[in-house]
Parts: sequence; C-alpha cells; structure tokens
Amino acid sequence: MCGITGWVDWSKDLTNETAQIYKMTNALTHRGPDDKGYWISKTVGLGHRRLTILDPEGGQQPFVINEGNRKYVMVYNGELYNFLELRDELLQKGHRFRTRGDTEVVLRAYLEWGIDAPKYFNGIFAFAIWDEAKQELVLVRDQIGVKPLFYAQKGGALIFGSEMKALLAHVDINPEITYEGLAEILTLGFRTPGNGIYKDIQEVMPGQVIQYNQQGKKETTYWKIESYAHPDDLDTTVSTIREYLYDIVNRQLIADTEVVTLVSGGLDSSGLTAIAADLYRQQNKGSLHTYSIDFYDSEQDFATDYMRPSLDTPWIEKVVQHCQTIHHKIDLTTSDLLEYAATPYRAHDLPGFGEYEVSLYLLFKAIKQRAKVAISGEAADEIFGGYPWYHEDKRLHMPTFPWIHLWIGDRQYNRFSYFSEECHRLLRPIEYLHDQYQAALNDVPTLPGEDPLSADIRKFSYLNMTHLLSMLLHRKDQMSMSVGLEVRVPFCDPRLVQYVWNIPWKMKNTDGMEKGILRRALADVLPDDVRSRKKSAYPQMKKKEYYAALQAQMQQILDDPQSPLLPFLNPEEIQREIIGQAVPSSMSAPIERLLQIDRWMKEYQVEIRP
Repeated sequence: MCGITGWVDWSKDLTNETAQIYKMTNALTHRGPDDKGYWISKTVGLGHRRLTILDPEGGQQPFVINEGNRKYVMVYNGELYNFLELRDELLQKGHRFRTRGDTEVVLRAYLEWGIDAPKYFNGIFAFAIWDEAKQELVLVRDQIGVKPLFYAQKGGALIFGSEMKALLAHVDINPEITYEGLAEILTLGFRTPGNGIYKDIQEVMPGQVIQYNQQGKKETTYWKIESYAHPDDLDTTVSTIREYLYDIVNRQLIADTEVVTLVSGGLDSSGLTAIAADLYRQQNKGSLHTYSIDFYDSEQDFATDYMRPSLDTPWIEKVVQHCQTIHHKIDLTTSDLLEYAATPYRAHDLPGFGEYEVSLYLLFKAIKQRAKVAISGEAADEIFGGYPWYHEDKRLHMPTFPWIHLWIGDRQYNRFSYFSEECHRLLRPIEYLHDQYQAALNDVPTLPGEDPLSADIRKFSYLNMTHLLSMLLHRKDQMSMSVGLEVRVPFCDPRLVQYVWNIPWKMKNTDGMEKGILRRALADVLPDDVRSRKKSAYPQMKKKEYYAALQAQMQQILDDPQSPLLPFLNPEEIQREIIGQAVPSSMSAPIERLLQIDRWMKEYQVEIRP
C-alpha cells in the first residue's frame, strides 16, 4: 500500500514547481514510510510514497514504461490479487516484464486493454496513469472503493491524491466549505460518496475511470452491482460461497511480509481467521498471529444493549483455541482515548468518529510493531444483511438511513435540537438529510417482479453497501494507513459481492438466522456455538470518567466565544441534554462528533462560505 499524488497543468511549467510536488507527496509519508519517488515534466508532476509489501527491489514508483515512441508513467496504491494470472496472460500476448510484482502488471494491462483494463482486476487499488503521447491522465479506483482517491479541478489544472491532505498541501486549494458541506458534516456523520466536503474537492467513485486531458474530463463506470435472478439452489449457493472465501483468503495471504488477522469472536472475522489458519497449516507457514481490541475492566463495565448482546473476550478465546493462533489482545484506557483524540480528524482531514477510530488507530499501531498486513471482516454485514435493522419492520420503513436513525433516537430528529435556530435556517439539516436519502434510493438497481419485502430489502442493502460500507472502509483505510499498515478486506471481493447481492433474502437467512447462508458456508470451519453467535457491535468504552472528560471539553466550547462551532449550536439544549446529565458513556458518540468538528475547524482554519 502506498500514497499517491499528482498535478496536471498545461498553463505552467511544472519543472519549476518541484517544491510544491514534494510538499504534496510528503503529506502522505505515513501511507508509505519505506520509500518515495517523483516524476516531473513540464505538464505533469507525480509523487509516490511506498509501503513495501511485494517485490521490494522492483516496485519503486513512479513506474515508467517506454513502448516504442510512447511513454507511460504510473503511481499506484493497492494490491492486485490476480496479478499472477494476468501476468501470464500478458506474457502470452507478447509483453515482457522486468519486475515480479503487481505494479508493472497494472501498467502493462493498461497498455494492452486501455481504460478497460480495470475490468480484469481483482484487488484493492487506486492509481493514476499519465499517457504522454495522448497528453492524458487516467484515474482509476477499485470496484468497491476500498482504496481512496480524491481530486480537484482548478481552472485547467487537475490535482489528485490518496488523501485530501495532499490536495490541501497545494497552494491553490484552500480549506473552504460551503453551507452544503457543513450540512453534510452535521447531519450525515459521513460523506456522501463522491463528495469531498471541501470546495472543489471530489472523490473518484468506486468502479470509476476518469480521463482528463486538454478537452476536459470524461467519467466512465467500468463496474457496478447488477440485479438478476439468483441461479443456484441452497446447497450450490453454500458451496459457492465457501469456495469463494477460500480462494479470496488464499490470494490475500500473498505477501513478502507477515500477514495477521483481526478477530472479534464474531462470525465474520472468526470465519476469515479460521480459513487463514487452515491455509497457513496447509502451506506450512507456521502459526497465524491474531489481534483484538478491548478496554480495561470491560467485563466489569459491560451491559447488554441493542447493538452489543454479548462480550467479545470469551468468544475470541474460543476462536483462538480452535484455530491455534498466537493471539495479541490490546487493552485501552480512558487516558489512551483522550491522548489520541485528535487522530481521527487529522487522518480524515475532516471530523471523525471519536473513540471508535482512536481505538482502531491504537490497535493498528500495535499490529504495525510486528506486521505490515492484516486481514479484516468488513462488508459481511452489509452484503449478507447482518445488522439488526435488516430484521425489524419498523426500521425497514424509516424516513432516513437506518444507522442515522439509530443515532438520532426514536424521537424523530431529536438530536437536531442541538443545533441553533440560525443553523437550521442556513443549513436546513432535516431537509438536507431527507434529500440525500431520497437521492440514494433513486440509484438502487431494482429487480423487476420481485416481491415487496425482497424489494425493500434490496433497497436497504444497497444503502448499506454504498453509504455505510463506504464510511467503514474509509475509516479502516485512514486509521490503518496512518501507521503504514495495509488492511485487506476479503468480503469486499467484487465476485463475492455480486454473487451474494442476488441471493434471495429467505435463502440468506436460511435456518432462521441472520446471515444463515454464511453460517452454513462456515460449517466445519468454526465451532457451532461461534457460528450461531448473534452479531455484537464493535467494543465501546463504558467508563464514566471518559464521558465526564467529554462533558468538560464540551463545556469549554460553550464557554469559548471564539469557538467556530458555537454559532451553530443550541447551548441551552446541549447543557441540558449532554453536560447536565449523568448518563452512561453510550451517549459519547454525539458529543465526540461535536468535539471533532470544533477542533477540526480550529486546527484547519476552515472557512465557511454560502
């Protein structure tokens, strides 16, 4: 994994702008601490920071190929899991390779198939190719959107980068947001796919190719989810899922460095860990190392709730014993969370999600002491329908995104009472949320003739896959790459995603259990009690002193007339509902979000414009 950035401009001689290109590249040092490289001509400047996973000697970038009278230059972030097969195919077509890794395969695939090349790729990637003869920049992002890629057009120039901090390092891009951008931050808690929040910044969409030349920009979608009747019976579906999982994990264990797995004791991470451990034994690779996150005294503080019906630790111990892994449990304290509270917004260059991201960051920081690659279970709940709200009629018909309804509470939009009258007048947060929800529904690939419940579930699944999963993947990427760790996500394999998308809802929940089809596919892989465990959400800090510290920090905002967030808040409501309540720490999410916004606005000197 790496960090990539670049600048195309026909109005300047970029050989005189090397300092600017160096600055943009160095902003991504955390993504690629092992190496750096640049390629600069009059028209284009490309920068690369490298985290070495494959082919240490041959994978330096920017990667250049001179073919006849044509020159191609690429910066690439990602892993191609089918690069060995593609390499063989390209060899048969007459290509000759000077390296053994996937970087050259990606660029030679472009030489062979042009912008259709990504259709052949199985992996997680974001890359840019400069075609010197065409005077054209090509930006590409993987099918599911695991790897990020942002860009901005300024006049006739285009600036891009793996993270927004690379763009913000450019002299022509300022930390400005409009009222619409602020409405997105205050209401959604995540970015609408494609929206960079900052003025001028956009996001390359999953499965998209962007071509940019002197005539302008052209966007092409090379992959998207498709709806059609599922062709297989139950037994065939179970065996197909299992075959996919073994093939996917086997491919994702390939690295010139150690690979570890995350395990929570839940179905998804436990299943991947068991498959990885089995493959390790088959391939005589020794013992697999596994990692989990928790908080000190979590057993003492734990109480069941809607999202967390059981404690993780006993289940993790079962999985570790079954898989015979070498396990590392990372326990965090209130002090840990408070010390690293700035990490989320500095990683995203936007407000983050408080303790959830801080704890992930600290977990990844611990893993990086041993390994450069980890495997994680993201996406299983989105594609198989594992969240509780998939199985409740009342939430199927909510007027907004289900996870936002969970944050808002059962009293419709009650959390918006935290905002001032002026905020409601300028930003229209309730209307903005409604509009974004309706726009998301309009994109659902429907299946004609489907029964009403199945059609509702399909809409629901699409929202989870395109919006919630997008946020979770970006969170995972930013927190892991903040410490230079690559996290692979087998459930995001586009073959599996497309196959599972069309499995009928009743079949997905076979045996009367959510994700029943996945539980069957993992039979003989996991112990029965682990397979039947109900979903339990990510661990949460329950210490009252943590919430008390957040309350004190919120009070400081209300007492600070220079706070950039204060004009948008309703101090009386916050004083009554947040600061004045001795509530459990389950209320920490909304207060953490407000603290993140205020700190981000101050540190980044954000300007808000109508």
